[in-house]
Amino acid sequence: MNSAAFAIVVLVNATGISGADFPSVQAVPLPGHQIAFEIDGEEVARYHAAPDAPKPYLFPLIGPSGKRLTSMAHPVDPHGHRHHRSLWIGHADVNGYDFWAENNDNRIVFEKLVRFESGGDSASFAVTHLWRTGEGNDLLRDTRTWALRRLEGGEYYLDLKLVFETIEQPVTFGATPYGLLGVRVAPTMTVAVGGGTILNAQGKVNEAKVHWQPTEWVDFSGQVAADAVNGITLFDHPKNPGHPPPFHVRDEGWISPCFSKDALATVEVGQPLTLRYRLYVHGSQKDAVALAGHWSTYAGISD
Repeated sequence: MNSAAFAIVVLVNATGISGADFPSVQAVPLPGHQIAFEIDGEEVARYHAAPDAPKPYLFPLIGPSGKRLTSMAHPVDPHGHRHHRSLWIGHADVNGYDFWAENNDNRIVFEKLVRFESGGDSASFAVTHLWRTGEGNDLLRDTRTWALRRLEGGEYYLDLKLVFETIEQPVTFGATPYGLLGVRVAPTMTVAVGGGTILNAQGKVNEAKVHWQPTEWVDFSGQVAADAVNGITLFDHPKNPGHPPPFHVRDEGWISPCFSKDALATVEVGQPLTLRYRLYVHGSQKDAVALAGHWSTYAGISD
């Protein structure tokens, strides 16, 4: 990473950072094109953007129990679903190129770390990537701003602002059920393997009733330890195109809001496309009423 692109903001005074002002949540750049989020010095998430990886991803995602809530593998088909990298961004049809599967030479390539900020109960970082075809042509640049805000009881929000800009010509996201944001939960949290639960904003439960249904959010909760249930709620922002989107949801542990499942979405030259998502990482099983409250808070955020 280019150190010239780094910037950190913390609250300071003449004698240094006071106890009250010390950033309890920090974004920490690490070797190997990695960035960690830490709460009180404990890592809760790590972003991976190594140049030799097909696409960047976030792993692990640690819940209030201190256990991992996401997985780098499908519980019964790890090779066939090797592109399911915990928490990732991709799309199966970008001007006809597949940036979802990992059976081709198309890559989402790290470009630079733009900034990272830490202060008080929140931290963030922004990175840019290039969507590069197997022929070496760059179709898109995306800027991802990840922001973490701590809540009570070890819970937190993880927000993503994703801005796409074309390089030279319009770029079309084709109609496909694969893209843009995917989350693969830990095997013990799944319905199929671990006995977990899927819940959407309409109160529908598990794949048979949630799969492909338009909804504002989907929650996946389940056992992460013998005595602990944690969960992840994925919120789609009301300003996203096609909101509320149909969610691609599977009992074996996958959730994805599909913003272009049934219709094309084109990024024109000079007209960026912005998408926003929130992950609510929580402890215990949450009901629809509780999650609706968190959704209302998020729906009121414009930026």
